[in-house]
Amino acid sequence: MSWWQVLLLAVVQGVTEFLPISSSGHLVVLEHLLPQGRSLQSPVLNVFLHLGTLLAILWAYRREVAALLVRRYRLAGLILLGTLPGMVLGLALRLKAPGLLTSPAVAGLMLFASGGLLWWMPRARGGTASLDRLTAGQAGWIGLAQAAALLPGLSRSGTTIAAGLALGLPRHEAATFSFLLAVPITAGAVVLEAAEMVHQGHVDLPWEQLVLGVVVSFLTGLAALRWLLRWLASGRIGWLAWWCFLLGGAVLLGVGREWLGQG
Repeated sequence: MSWWQVLLLAVVQGVTEFLPISSSGHLVVLEHLLPQGRSLQSPVLNVFLHLGTLLAILWAYRREVAALLVRRYRLAGLILLGTLPGMVLGLALRLKAPGLLTSPAVAGLMLFASGGLLWWMPRARGGTASLDRLTAGQAGWIGLAQAAALLPGLSRSGTTIAAGLALGLPRHEAATFSFLLAVPITAGAVVLEAAEMVHQGHVDLPWEQLVLGVVVSFLTGLAALRWLLRWLASGRIGWLAWWCFLLGGAVLLGVGREWLGQG
């Protein structure tokens, strides 16, 4: 893999992991639409890119994470509860339907769903509830939204923030719970992928490229996260819906042409 490919994937991962436009959907698009898309697959690089975005969350929410570890035990328990649906569905998809995770048709359709959520978010009133009053049932519903976002094209941050708003959380609180909820499931994915990498006993990229991937995905992810919070507060997040609609339409058009060509 060339340096520019590593840089491209790191930027895409960092930006789309936090902006609610679906990182998995964009990576599927890159794989299927770029001339050398299939050569962009690297399980090892995937581990390091997710490590970079995980570090971005931990840095941006370092005070909240520290509070979870020392005093906000109830909220920590709710985050773990909300993580369970994603863990169960993730393992099920990996074992029973791995093709769904890389399907461009699914990515195209789900990008439209992400666009719909983004269009709705500025119109959502939210509420006055606080995370300290979040119930186990509400955490479970947000966790189910996160589990659904395992499908490529369906934004994890978009679905979980939208679920929080629908359940009465203010925008800032919904975003905070969304990104804290991302920590255990992202960390679990990194550990699982790293275990597979160790089992295979070989690293398919130079360490210099892997370090570049971590650094770039961390920096771009941190910038994207801060940008999202500003846009969410100002109500401008709906502008991103048009990107999801356009990209989803382009993906489905490409899939349709491919099917017609095969026919």
